Amino acid sequence: MAAQRRAQMVEETRAKLIKAARRAFADKGYAAASMDDLTAAAGLTRGALYHNFGDKKGLLQAVIDQIDTEMLAHLHSVHDQAQDPWQGFLDEYAAYIEMALEPEIQRIMLLDGPAVLGDPSQWPNQSACLQRTTALIQALIDAGTVKPVDAEAAARLLNGTALNASLWIAAADDPHAVFLRAVEAFRHLATGLLRSGS
Repeated sequence: MAAQRRAQMVEETRAKLIKAARRAFADKGYAAASMDDLTAAAGLTRGALYHNFGDKKGLLQAVIDQIDTEMLAHLHSVHDQAQDPWQGFLDEYAAYIEMALEPEIQRIMLLDGPAVLGDPSQWPNQSACLQRTTALIQALIDAGTVKPVDAEAAARLLNGTALNASLWIAAADDPHAVFLRAVEAFRHLATGLLRSGS
């Protein structure tokens, strides 16, 4: 029973720190968010932060993982609401690119995340995303909707295109205008995968 309670306390501490960090990183940015302010907002000590995440960079990774999980759930929902698998595929990518308009995602995932953690295509969560996209493309190939291409290669290229579109939007002076241009171009590129007559 004591071990279960201890595990619950660890989870509660982690959740408090992630919540405080997420708010601070979104409002102030990673660089301006001090560890003392983060821990004070969570009602905890620096020791709790170091014990649970190693350092501020580890806390940023945990915040990104949480946001990424939420983004993925949203994308699954968008895909599932589409009229057919191809439309779901396109809608999911458009929704991913559109999320770059959200201030929290812009700041944490697309601006500060890459600056602190490096190339987003190398983040751990990207392998799960790549596997999902590869499986979706393979299913579209098997259904005869998409040309018989290398599904992994197509997934890597499309994911890279969507990620770069999102980074472009996040850094743009007029993100909404860039979003419209990026989604239109993405749809034209992706449509090149369709079998003629599909």
